[in-house]
Amino acid sequence: MPILPKERDPRLITIRRGGTLTDEHHHLLAEWALQCAEHVLPLFERESQDGRPREAIETGRAWIRGEVRMTVAHDMAFQANAAGRGLPDAARFAALSAGQAVAVAHVAAHDLGAAAYAIRAARAAAQGDKAAGDKDAGDTDAGDVAAAAERQWQRDRLPDAVRDLVLDDQRARSPICWNVFDD
Repeated sequence: MPILPKERDPRLITIRRGGTLTDEHHHLLAEWALQCAEHVLPLFERESQDGRPREAIETGRAWIRGEVRMTVAHDMAFQANAAGRGLPDAARFAALSAGQAVAVAHVAAHDLGAAAYAIRAARAAAQGDKAAGDKDAGDTDAGDVAAAAERQWQRDRLPDAVRDLVLDDQRARSPICWNVFDD
């Protein structure tokens, strides 16, 4: 399922590519996405010793500091994603969160992918990976509680400078992000 919209929001496209996103705000979005991924990384590390998701997070921070090119960060996204293959949902989603987070260097709108996969990882972990898929309407379980807690944890860490942008984007893209941003 795609997490990027067919029509890209110019607020999430850098100025040099014809949008309105400043480099400073792009870096803030990247750091927030990296925090989201790092928060659930232990769910991956409980299942695997593969260092690629952690390396992806470190590469994302190196990109923010100007130490690596965007293409290096972009390539690391694929490595982090691959690390999650065949693992239980919580670990797989945590790896995908790291992949999305480092991909923010390439496309800022991947920030919500990192957050969405982190929420899915928290939900899956709370459900014991048994029922990480869709649930019946009206069901409340440990997964719902964990997802709401993760969503709030993320929102509490949103930098003020990009807070309204991210919250607006969450409302707009929640349907293509498994509705994880719905309160």
